[in-house]
Amino acid sequence: MITDFWANAVFSVTPTIIIGLIFWFVMRAILRADRTERSELDKYEREERARRGLDPKK
Repeated sequence: MITDFWANAVFSVTPTIIIGLIFWFVMRAILRADRTERSELDKYEREERARRGLDPKK
């Protein structure tokens, strides 16, 4: 009986943990992509301002 209890406990918690990990990986990828995109856009804007002779963005 005790083995059934632990097996049921593990099988009950496993889907929640897996969904949580998938959610974490997706959110991590989204946030990293956003950070990279903002960095590249800022770099591009600085290059364009320098090329046109404008003051750097503060």
